[in-house]
Amino acid sequence: MTFEEIIGQDHIKQHLITSAENGRIPHAQLFIGKEGTGALPTAIAYAQFLLCNFSENTEACNIKCSKLQHPDLHFAFPVTTNDSVKKHPVSDLFLEDWRTFINEQPYGGLFNWLQHIGVENKQGQIGVDEAEDIVKKLQLKSYEGGFKVMIIWMAEKMNTAAANKLLKLIEEPPSKTIFLLVSEDDGQIINTIKSRCQAIHFPALGNDDIANALVQRERVSMNEATKLAHQSEGNYNKAVHLLHNDSNDIIFEQWFITWIRSAFKAKGNAAVIQDLIGWSEEIAKSGRETQKQFLQYCLQFFRQALLLNYGTPDLVFLETKSANFDLSKFAPFVHSANILTIEKEVSDAQYHIERNGNAKIILLDLSIKLTRLLHTKEAKV
Repeated sequence: MTFEEIIGQDHIKQHLITSAENGRIPHAQLFIGKEGTGALPTAIAYAQFLLCNFSENTEACNIKCSKLQHPDLHFAFPVTTNDSVKKHPVSDLFLEDWRTFINEQPYGGLFNWLQHIGVENKQGQIGVDEAEDIVKKLQLKSYEGGFKVMIIWMAEKMNTAAANKLLKLIEEPPSKTIFLLVSEDDGQIINTIKSRCQAIHFPALGNDDIANALVQRERVSMNEATKLAHQSEGNYNKAVHLLHNDSNDIIFEQWFITWIRSAFKAKGNAAVIQDLIGWSEEIAKSGRETQKQFLQYCLQFFRQALLLNYGTPDLVFLETKSANFDLSKFAPFVHSANILTIEKEVSDAQYHIERNGNAKIILLDLSIKLTRLLHTKEAKV
């Protein structure tokens, strides 16, 4: 993957190229960017530049890197057991899947990756077995005599044991060894790791960059691309997801509408609580990654309702598919008196599900709180 294939982020690409050509290459860098902003593709392109720009045989090097098969390019990413890997999962056991995933979804997120390897009902992590593999690989000499590059994707998924095992290596790596950590949420990375890295922050992609990429790569019209770019919130992966009308959003919308209708009716009507219990049990049957994705969708839905309620329709990109639901009628129930609490409760539910809490109890608790929050009245000014 080359810098020419990266969507937007021109200032970051230029900074990386210029600093490398001038010999200013930090041994540990942290690329921080939300899903779909291109942090991982940029890390791969930067690794290819480092490995091939200073290589004696640039053409052969570029071919190996484009296939993610260069012997001095290493990857670590969240994994877990599946039908093929029964125990001690590490990235090397998933390399063929990884190469296919990067080829097909270079801007994909963790949820897409876990779906790709058939474990969306589990949570991936970077564990101590992975850290031991990293240490062993980087103790060896460079195969081609140049740089060795280790890309750790979703570095926030490193558990404490793995992070502690890598601390010394990241602080004092062997000669010409480069660590590129890629993260969507650096707040979850322990400070002792972050303090050893030079951070580069990736902003959301511009609508024009996303629209142009959709026209070139997905062969859609500029009008359609512009509409998708507006809905994507700077996330190219989401724009592609919307283009192909992934079924998840339709299911999430149905779950959400059922939820808020039941929650709204539940106040003063104990019988409806059974509906909320049934709803919680249904969502709890899905995988944890799906549950987290759904709660993220809920946050977006509430925020879009708030924008519509306060008269900013130009900022509202959500288009519901359900014929019997009108966002404009729901919007007045989301306002300044309840939005912050709603966001906090939904985010707390995400946090507890992330940490393997009982999803049925967490979702039911959230539902009962929502019955009160939706009926909160906005203060008169």
